[in-house]
Amino acid sequence: MPLSDTSKVGLSNRFVVSMSGMKKWDLGSWSKAEGLDVTWDVAEYRMGDGGNDRLYFPGNTKYTNVRLSRGVSEEFEKTKEWLDGTSWKWEPFEGFIELYTSGGDPVPKAKWKLRDVMPAKWAINSFDAGASQVAIETLELVHKGFLEDENKLEP
Repeated sequence: MPLSDTSKVGLSNRFVVSMSGMKKWDLGSWSKAEGLDVTWDVAEYRMGDGGNDRLYFPGNTKYTNVRLSRGVSEEFEKTKEWLDGTSWKWEPFEGFIELYTSGGDPVPKAKWKLRDVMPAKWAINSFDAGASQVAIETLELVHKGFLEDENKLEP
């Protein structure tokens, strides 16, 4: 990828995940975030007199669940507190994923705001006394998307 000498790119290993709703929830540091993508259904229409011509229209957007992973540490308590608070009484949360550069710039180079975030799954890998590995926790988040693509009827 060609870059100029002044280009500052976001690094995939420098990101922050947080939630905000009635109060701000800091979910701590994560070593991996995946599933930040969107696909579109494509509505196709064939006209009866157009031969082989087709018209295409954007359809519904579909967002993949975001999966966060990290080694289990004291930050697990932050996530557990959020899960305890959303287990039975869900309120709409906004989730933020921010991507930073390596230069220590406090302003993120890219930021995604996930609408109406809710936990879909939390898991920890299996424990094995015979293995020498770090315990990994994963948190899966369902959301309504990160694009400003909600169409609402105006009264």
